[in-house]
Amino acid sequence: MSVAKFKIRKGDSVVVRTGSHKGKKGEVLKVIQSDAKVVVKGVNVVKRHTKPTPTNAGGIVEKELPIHISNVAIIDPKDGVATKIGFKIQKDGTKIRFAKKSGETL
Repeated sequence: MSVAKFKIRKGDSVVVRTGSHKGKKGEVLKVIQSDAKVVVKGVNVVKRHTKPTPTNAGGIVEKELPIHISNVAIIDPKDGVATKIGFKIQKDGTKIRFAKKSGETL
């Protein structure tokens, strides 16, 4: 079984395109390749009631749940709007990602 590769990576700034969190912006905290999902800081936040353990005090904990990767888009670093991602191979042979709207490297 092969695992899909995605253009969105940990640390990227993204905007949510669809769903109840449409328009929210945040940073990608985690990419879950097996389920094609991403965890975005400040998006899809839920409260979990946790039991106290020797390592955890317990109580009500807020955490982000994953959303599908197709519902988010990279934010263009130049003008701050959603953009697609392209790849270029430079003269020295390195592969870089760039924003298709402005041409800026990511």
